[in-house]
Amino acid sequence: MENLPVEVMVHILSRLPVKTIIHCKCVSKKWLDLISDSYFANLHLQKSPSSLMIHHNSENEMTDYHKPGILKWVEVEGELDHHRLHHDPVMRLDLNLAPIFQRSQILPVGSVNGLLCLWQFGQRKDNTYICNPITREYMILPRQQYYREGYAIIVYCFGVASLTHEYKVIRIFQGDIPPINPTSSSRPSLLEAEIYTLGTGKWRSLGHVAYWLNGFSGPFLNGFAHWIVVDDDSPEKLCAFDFEKETFELFPSPPVEIVEESQIHFYSLGVLKGCLCQSDTFDSQFTIWVMKEYGVKKSWCREVIIKQSVSRDLDWLMWEPVYLIEGLNDGTILMVYYQDKLLAYCPKRKTIDDTEIFDRYFTGMAYRPSFLKLQNFKSERVHVL
Repeated sequence: MENLPVEVMVHILSRLPVKTIIHCKCVSKKWLDLISDSYFANLHLQKSPSSLMIHHNSENEMTDYHKPGILKWVEVEGELDHHRLHHDPVMRLDLNLAPIFQRSQILPVGSVNGLLCLWQFGQRKDNTYICNPITREYMILPRQQYYREGYAIIVYCFGVASLTHEYKVIRIFQGDIPPINPTSSSRPSLLEAEIYTLGTGKWRSLGHVAYWLNGFSGPFLNGFAHWIVVDDDSPEKLCAFDFEKETFELFPSPPVEIVEESQIHFYSLGVLKGCLCQSDTFDSQFTIWVMKEYGVKKSWCREVIIKQSVSRDLDWLMWEPVYLIEGLNDGTILMVYYQDKLLAYCPKRKTIDDTEIFDRYFTGMAYRPSFLKLQNFKSERVHVL
């Protein structure tokens, strides 16, 4: 293989499994240089298969709530007529061992092209990290300049501008200063945003945000972040943020569904096979809406409808939020129930099964492994875990 042209070698290496590529870096300096090159990283990313990134918290949440947890990479292997989730214990990143994360909690708030955005909070800590779990590199973004006394919820999204291809992190502050009534459902008096472009070394204020948003993080798709709008009088129930123009705008939402016999309603957004989706959980029905044509309101379609009467085994599904994380080639939909179960919806049987891979206190997101190097972002200090 050493006698092959460089271009051929690069293409062959880029088609290997990620774990094999990592081992290949140790074969020779030539292979290490090839795999470390940005051209190889971009070529591999084009072929990189979809997988999952699971953030597993402590098994005992009550006593270990200050531990940052473990990042676990889960591969999805295709087999005849179904898929199998493969969890390799070696391909994980134990954040509990990193001194920088001690006595704090970590929440993954976005993933783009193999890079993860992590939010560190607790014990007066409020830091944002960009991490590549495959190369084990990370960088800490400068401390945010924005600070207000009082209670505030911070909403995140990590994305890439569609034209400039700049990677950006947006944070939105929602709360009262000081909190008038933390349990009140009245509109927050504080709705302001700031944004960080990787490589610039500073946060920029975006000023007032016109919309009250639901959720801690919004799914990224087609150069936009997406959130559900809480305001009752809003003509659309979704909001989108353009990472290129850095502007907010209302976004076409699915029809408002009312289930009269239900007393609860949880909803969340996700991306399945390149389509924006919304899950609606009532105490008598579970629905998944799919936007077939991006940005077109009429293209919203109800793909999944599961009523409580279908199976008594699904009664528990109707009482907590469900978060969509990935859609597989055979139509299977992977989702996280609350923080307890990794579920798989089978379209042929129209059933939801517990994969039984992880047990309690975890979150998950779609992830595409890559060898993108954080050193490519100038003016950023890069560290290795």
